[in-house]
Amino acid sequence: MIDWDEAMQQCGDDEEFLLELLGDLRDETDLQMVRMEEVLKNPGDQTFVAMVRAAHVIKGAASNLMCEQLRQTSMALETDSQTAVNNAKDKLNTKNLATVAKKFQFLKVAVKKYHEYLEELNI
Repeated sequence: MIDWDEAMQQCGDDEEFLLELLGDLRDETDLQMVRMEEVLKNPGDQTFVAMVRAAHVIKGAASNLMCEQLRQTSMALETDSQTAVNNAKDKLNTKNLATVAKKFQFLKVAVKKYHEYLEELNI
């Protein structure tokens, strides 16, 4: 799930600190997932902007901890959401919304796998 050796290097070979950071990533990811779920349930003018921001938070934190699947899926969601933002005349275009919602579902799967991985580590 993560590149353990690289993640340990990022944490100065402090395993306890790494485990704490992995738990913090879970908590932050869960918060952002709730935000995105709410935004997609009630789309409005800022739907895609909110999705970009939330996906960006997950992507950055996952990158720092070498959590590649989370990084990739959140980056894909961020990219598609940013494309929708850039298409200002069609902010709530149903095609854009469907694409972003699909990428969100992929991210949900990655988050579930991350949770399962943390359970294996007793975090």
